[in-house]
Amino acid sequence: MADDQGAPSAVLGRDPVMTALLSRHPPAPIGRRPSFETLVRAVVSQQISTQAAAAILGRLRTRVDSLTPARLRRVRPATLRSCGLSGSKAACLNAAARWWGEGHHRRLQHLPDAEAVEHLSTIQGVGPWTARMVLLFGLGRPDVWPTGDAGIRQAARRLYRVRTPKGLERLGQRFRPFRSHAAWYLWRSLEGS
Repeated sequence: MADDQGAPSAVLGRDPVMTALLSRHPPAPIGRRPSFETLVRAVVSQQISTQAAAAILGRLRTRVDSLTPARLRRVRPATLRSCGLSGSKAACLNAAARWWGEGHHRRLQHLPDAEAVEHLSTIQGVGPWTARMVLLFGLGRPDVWPTGDAGIRQAARRLYRVRTPKGLERLGQRFRPFRSHAAWYLWRSLEGS
């Protein structure tokens, strides 16, 4: 990626903390996963540790031959629960598979970020955090700032001494229009801590 004014590395590189993170980590994988797979991963990851989510996803991939909307619609809730999902997460995945299979996802590409979050939030069990993960990792939206994420708040406290929601919003302003990339680097800063 070229280091011009429009590149994430050029914008983030203006901040000394981000400069250090850029030097230690590869480019942020924004938009590199299929959107439905990203939705599944986000639902599984809701309010649990990264390690627990990885274990559940591993079991899910073993028991369900492919994480597609068509396949997940046919999987019994008991099978999903046997992978370690709660009943509500199993119901959410089933609802997401139906929603996706009915073609509601096609509108996402054409909606601004806030409206895309609202549209995804019509799926039972999908809230703003989950929707933002889809925008960030599945749809490749470059300027998503997930202020409700515990990891983002923890990294901002540790690296920038930001302790309030208003402060977190202000911090995000310095990374526009590449807040998605900044968020990814903040998450990486927590590895091994």
